[in-house]
Amino acid sequence: MHYQSESWGSYMPTRSSVGDPQERIERLASENAVVIFSMSTCCMCHAIKRLFCGMGVNPTVHELDEDPRGKDMEKALMRLLGSSTAVPVVFIGGKLIGAMDRVMASHINGTLVPLLKEAGALWL
Repeated sequence: MHYQSESWGSYMPTRSSVGDPQERIERLASENAVVIFSMSTCCMCHAIKRLFCGMGVNPTVHELDEDPRGKDMEKALMRLLGSSTAVPVVFIGGKLIGAMDRVMASHINGTLVPLLKEAGALWL
């Protein structure tokens, strides 16, 4: 996994972004094949990260609670999802997949692996 924060695994420096948190989310989501917006203390976020790692996917993880602008991004994600819960949120190939329920439904119905292959996150 690639983490945005130094406290976890690989460090991914976040370029400064002026403006709207929604624009920042869209930019970050499009920079890698699989991007997860997470909170370091969230058990559902941990579960989704483990799912992808267990599948052999190396997601880029942005821990919002370790980002100085994380609160604004969290609010933008809640608006994007139309939900009171902002994390975990998964983007594959720059496209919003959704929260835990959508990712798990895609995994169960067999549509997750093709999405990951199309994005270049899986090769087998």
